[in-house]
Amino acid sequence: MKRALVSALAGLLPLVAVSHTGDAAHGHDFITGFFHPLSGADHLAAMLTVGLWSGLALRRPWQAPLAFAVLLLVGALLGLSGLELPAVEPMIAASVLALGLLAATRRALAPALAMGLVGFFACFHGVAHGRELDGGLALLGMVLATWLLHVAGLGLGLWLRRTQARWALPLSRVLGGGIALLGLALMTRVVGA
Repeated sequence: MKRALVSALAGLLPLVAVSHTGDAAHGHDFITGFFHPLSGADHLAAMLTVGLWSGLALRRPWQAPLAFAVLLLVGALLGLSGLELPAVEPMIAASVLALGLLAATRRALAPALAMGLVGFFACFHGVAHGRELDGGLALLGMVLATWLLHVAGLGLGLWLRRTQARWALPLSRVLGGGIALLGLALMTRVVGA
């Protein structure tokens, strides 16, 4: 089991190299916006993990993903309008780390706290996306892809929570722990740059 865990976590290390750098090509169409959250390990991991954690630990698992999607759009509109937030990339990395830890520990939070936490992180993700997309249909595509990633993570989390298999808890810990390590690696890269 330990070897499998180490191998799985080592397999995540190349993903650190494919996170967004902030200088991505701008796009204004639906397809560009839809694929934008899928093009960087940082955003992809955070959006899947919001759903995963919600399914694993939260009493009303749809609330945190909904809060994330709404505040992601708000952040994107702010970024599109030229708003600059300090430490956007470190906060995105911190979101991957924190969400991974929450999923690994299956930590339940009160609904308002869970929604506030993911909403806070979503604003930073949104500002980053808003700076890289040209608005309109691109933002609609981004929000739809985000929601689909949440639903995929949510489905996995609910399945792992409900299954009676002995491997379900260790698997959720491996997934969450691997995502947290990805977040730590991203943070190390961003802070060291």
